[in-house]
Amino acid sequence: MTTRDAPIDHDESNPTNADAAAANGEDPASDAAADGGTAAAEADAAGEEAAEAVNRTPTTGAESVIAALEAAGADTAFGIQGGAIMPVYDALYASSVRHVTMAHEQGAAHAADAYGVVSGETGVCLATSGPGATNLVTGIADASMDSDALLALTGQVPTEFVGNDAFQETDTIGVTAPITKHNYFASESDTVGDTVGEAFAYAETGRPGPTLVDLPKDVTLGETDRTPKPPEPPAGSETDPEADPDAVDRAARAIERAERPLCLFGGGVIKADASDQARRFAREHEIPVTTTMPGIGSFPEDDPLSLSWAGMHGTGYANMAITHTDCLIAVGTRFDDRLTGGIETFAPEAEVVHVDIDPAEISKNVHADYPLVGDAATVLEQLLATVETSPDADEWREQCADWKNEYPMTYAMPEDEPLKPQFVVEAFDEATGDDAIVTTGVGQHQMWAAQFWTYTEPRTWVSSHGLGTMGYGVPAAIGARLAADNAGETDREVVCFDGDGSFLMTIQEISVAVRENLDITFAVLNNEYIGMVRQWQDAFFEGRHMASEYGWMPEFDKLAEAFGAKGWTVSEYDEVADTIEAALDHEGPSVIDFRIDPAENVYPMVPSGGDNGKFALSEEQL
Repeated sequence: MTTRDAPIDHDESNPTNADAAAANGEDPASDAAADGGTAAAEADAAGEEAAEAVNRTPTTGAESVIAALEAAGADTAFGIQGGAIMPVYDALYASSVRHVTMAHEQGAAHAADAYGVVSGETGVCLATSGPGATNLVTGIADASMDSDALLALTGQVPTEFVGNDAFQETDTIGVTAPITKHNYFASESDTVGDTVGEAFAYAETGRPGPTLVDLPKDVTLGETDRTPKPPEPPAGSETDPEADPDAVDRAARAIERAERPLCLFGGGVIKADASDQARRFAREHEIPVTTTMPGIGSFPEDDPLSLSWAGMHGTGYANMAITHTDCLIAVGTRFDDRLTGGIETFAPEAEVVHVDIDPAEISKNVHADYPLVGDAATVLEQLLATVETSPDADEWREQCADWKNEYPMTYAMPEDEPLKPQFVVEAFDEATGDDAIVTTGVGQHQMWAAQFWTYTEPRTWVSSHGLGTMGYGVPAAIGARLAADNAGETDREVVCFDGDGSFLMTIQEISVAVRENLDITFAVLNNEYIGMVRQWQDAFFEGRHMASEYGWMPEFDKLAEAFGAKGWTVSEYDEVADTIEAALDHEGPSVIDFRIDPAENVYPMVPSGGDNGKFALSEEQL
């Protein structure tokens, strides 16, 4: 088994009961006060216990692991118990870190990932060895593709059994090396806490991403009296947040002389908490803005400068703007194929200013004429200070407005056809506040949720982008809900849009939402297909629906009720608004099974590797 040592050398009351008490001559209010006092005392005791937990000196490697998490500020972790990780869970018993037991380890990784996306912190997940660790892999790979800060802690068989094919042994280090920023094999009880602290810090340093610490059982059971060092990333891993001033000056001059400038804001803008700077830059210089799909929310889509998001299923006007811009100011994007289509036809007339924290992304897919390596917020501040004259782009802004009028995001609602999914998304958007959080699985429903909801704030769109993981939406909603609750934002709505196929992959996590009494509304856009596959089969495989027809789907409203959630089924337009209102008003998890038009497709669409400026608005145009 491959091992890798950690580089850690661097220095409301029940009315029935109340009535019964009154009938017996008791004073419910007095009892409630007494109960409240008891609850307060218990809360104080719990708080003191948590404080003691944070300050205690570890006696085992497992306690050192938990002490490191506490020192790093972790407040929530998601996972599943098991033999090899059991010592760590035992140490969690007296910890200030809240543990949320999920129904499957994949759900734990996705919940932790979404928790981090919404909170802006490193998400934490745990699993035991063997199948526990391998069940985390999809979630770790998802976080890697989307540059999300995630720390995975995995149990491992005792060191002396490593490499002997022991019960529930897997080479977790080898399996996860390609999908982590770095992974660590903990070898000593005295240093395991330092390793965990470093891994936590490294996950959110520079370009965020997942890290993993593999924890042999003898290491976590072993004795130690060392308190972990304060969490810090490995030496040399921190990057200069500022771009080279001369490079910034050259980029500024290019922006000033542009006639058709366009901002392209990616997910890196949100991860760097740079949305304020991005908005100021675009508005100060009146530059139209499009975003990538991960960048949704970085710029408000109700702003006159907004062209919404670009790419394979992005708006026609965003893709037209990218095709015709002469100066593309791209911030925090890796120019993936779903954005660019064919590289040779992407922004063919543009000088490209590319801002990214990771120098490896510069000119990797799209050549950068003006590379600016640095933190998105810092570099945007540099550009704000250096661009002295706004581009003369009145005609360009008028052209972008014309494209918005020419290629609006609309859909037909014939009376003889079933419920349209776009209508459902818009109804939810109208019924919720601007700060509502949307999570999704992957497929057609994901695209409709991105296209027909107006996003105005960062960290309100939580989805799987690079890996495209079906099943992401349900556990992600749990992580998102807990992140909002922990921030004191209990009134924020959390809505999960899912497809029937995607929903069925992680539906077991509804049990967690019920157990934790989480206020989440799950909207299943049910077309009894793997819809995106069916759409591609119709377009490119002569309509052969091989393995994409899901006519055997269960009744999701009844399944929801079986889990203990509230369930509805909706198939008519006049039922939509009232059912959404009832679901949002329900205190706890609810599921609405929307029986939508199975023939509805997602458009616009740029065929894979195609020209963004030649997007299709119907199957006939593909």
